[in-house]
Amino acid sequence: MSPDNRIPVTHVGSLIRPPALVQYLAAMEAGESVDDAGFQDCLQQSVIDVVQSQADHGVDIVSDGEFGKSHSWSRYVLDRLSGFELHEQESASKLKSGEVISAGNDRRLFPDFYADYDKSQGFSGLMGTWVCAGPITYSGGDELQRDITNLKAAMAKTGVADGFLPVVAPASVAPERRDEYYASDEEFVFAIAEAMAEEYAAIVDAGLYVQIDDAHLPFMYDRMVPPASLAEYRAWAGLRIDALNHALAGIPEDRVRYHICWGSFNSPHLGDVALADIVDLVLKVNAGAYAIEGANPRHAHEWRIWEDVKLPDGKTLIPGVVTHSTNIVEHPELVAERLAQFAGLVGAENLMAGTDCGFAQGPLVRRVHPSVQWAKLEALAEGAAIASGRLW
Repeated sequence: MSPDNRIPVTHVGSLIRPPALVQYLAAMEAGESVDDAGFQDCLQQSVIDVVQSQADHGVDIVSDGEFGKSHSWSRYVLDRLSGFELHEQESASKLKSGEVISAGNDRRLFPDFYADYDKSQGFSGLMGTWVCAGPITYSGGDELQRDITNLKAAMAKTGVADGFLPVVAPASVAPERRDEYYASDEEFVFAIAEAMAEEYAAIVDAGLYVQIDDAHLPFMYDRMVPPASLAEYRAWAGLRIDALNHALAGIPEDRVRYHICWGSFNSPHLGDVALADIVDLVLKVNAGAYAIEGANPRHAHEWRIWEDVKLPDGKTLIPGVVTHSTNIVEHPELVAERLAQFAGLVGAENLMAGTDCGFAQGPLVRRVHPSVQWAKLEALAEGAAIASGRLW
């Protein structure tokens, strides 16, 4: 909640990596050896620089840009969990056919668009089939502590008080990973939750906010319905919400942010599930703040859902009021207008200003130009200041 009669400014977490860091990350993605000391020095300085840039552009609650993740926002965790294997042949087959992401309604509706779009996105062939072949445990403690240390050091150096680390939700760890070890879907998902609980707790124990990213929870609707029904999809999602709450047990809610979006793809999105069909599931998550995409033209109208849905007492809404889906920079007055709409329904004191999604899906896939990213964050801060002046 707002501590000083203004709307705080934050974002979803992933920021475009600087060229020097991309050289290391691209080599690592390709399986090449790199000078580890050089990489660690570059990573540390890159985090300092990006935290300073966030502060300079008016962001109050900063992230490390997800710079420590050598893969995408979700797939990074497969380097931190035991029990998963990559089936190279299946991956190579997918890459050869040009299909890097499994089909959904949007892809069936716009096959020609996606045939061109996929070629421009820089996805790796390693986005193929991951199989659970053994017990899932967390093994990423060293990388996690490095990310925590780098962010906290950057915050201390730049004088920023509040920071968060975005990490993946159980539903988004393995939305379509094949399980060949556990006896049931429930057992599989809760095993992931047990392992991820270590990552969540460590971040909060270090004095940072933990943001649970769960883009696949809404996105799976596009892949499931039809032939599945909405009820069947909600059962799939509900199990994963229960698993997430299991992973968050014992963690103070006010240190947890839960983020959903409909995928960072700047694509048609006709297959998206309506927020009205999942908002009750979202609000079941034991989090203090909910970061929900709201500026994407396919979902910008959904602010009105809060006319009928009550934000629980003591909770904060972080609506996306600038989007990654276009290089057009939102006018600060539009940002202020959007925030005022939300404030009228949930209360200005229960708002933060946020973005729809990350400006980069991973080290090698960005959604806007780097200069546009910073212009959007500056517009976000300016719009929040305008709205705050009017609301208070």
